[in-house]
Amino acid sequence: MTTAQDQPSVPPILYSFRRCPYAMRARLALAVSGEAVEHREVELKSKPAEMLRASPKATVPVLVLTDGVVLEQSLDIMRWALERHDPQAWLPADTASRADADALIAGNDGDFKFHLDRYKYPHRYGLPDGVEHRELGRGFLDDLQSRLVQQRYLSGAHFGLADAAIAPFVRQFAHTDHSWFAAQNWTRLAQWLHDFESSSLFARVMEKHPVWPGVGQGKR
Repeated sequence: MTTAQDQPSVPPILYSFRRCPYAMRARLALAVSGEAVEHREVELKSKPAEMLRASPKATVPVLVLTDGVVLEQSLDIMRWALERHDPQAWLPADTASRADADALIAGNDGDFKFHLDRYKYPHRYGLPDGVEHRELGRGFLDDLQSRLVQQRYLSGAHFGLADAAIAPFVRQFAHTDHSWFAAQNWTRLAQWLHDFESSSLFARVMEKHPVWPGVGQGKR
């Protein structure tokens, strides 16, 4: 006879796309927290019906918890994972630190992301090039550089929530024109980004997964 305790635990399901910066930061928090998930890599041009039923917004990441609760926002996934287990103290420790991290992330997710999209994909927005938005986006990077001159990480003395939430977007900006980025006077920012991209954590969350569902998996 099989009892409830004998049943294998079923992990939450994460719908993700490897290069998406929102999905990337969610994976970073899940990885550092040690939370096990069933990783379902999706093809953005052909999203699985299971993901769309769980989250009609149709963007990644999506985390479906074992009780059926659906987390549709990357920051919600990060906080859910870290509130369960935060071995490296990524979450800000006090009210002032939380407000500072929230404001920094809001700047990233707001104006900086707006300009990043138009810099990286100008033709999607009917623009001849992305130079104007590159220049408009650089102000945020100037602010990050200034902060990193004063402290090792955006979060302070150690890598934390703000670093993990923002690094994937700075990485995308830098890789749009790597030569231009390298020529700017952002020595501390460039080192911070290099350290992030060279980390074992980044390597782990950037491992390639086959598109789900694969051969033999079928639809569930």
